[in-house]
Amino acid sequence: MAQAATVDWKAVVADPRFQALHRKKTVFLWGLMVFSVVFYFLLPIGAAYFQELFKVKVYGPVNLGLLFALTEFIVAWAIAFVYSRKANAEFDSEAAAIVADIEKKLGARK
Repeated sequence: MAQAATVDWKAVVADPRFQALHRKKTVFLWGLMVFSVVFYFLLPIGAAYFQELFKVKVYGPVNLGLLFALTEFIVAWAIAFVYSRKANAEFDSEAAAIVADIEKKLGARK
């Protein structure tokens, strides 16, 4: 059985590219999380404090409150879509470059 190469994780974490990637990803994810939490809690706040607005009929039995509740699903899917686009376009390529450098260094040690 082949020996697995050991990765120096402290060196990976100390790499400025990794730190920049981690910082960028963290800021982006915190932004998405804050937006989603605020949007989520607008529904119960609106239902409690803006009942007249939520009761406004749009079409038949459908009112603004129901439409707002349904947008929770749309926003959740939109957040997933935005994150996957950003990750595919930016985060994954930067991570792949870091991994390639690590594999190169491991290959040179063998």
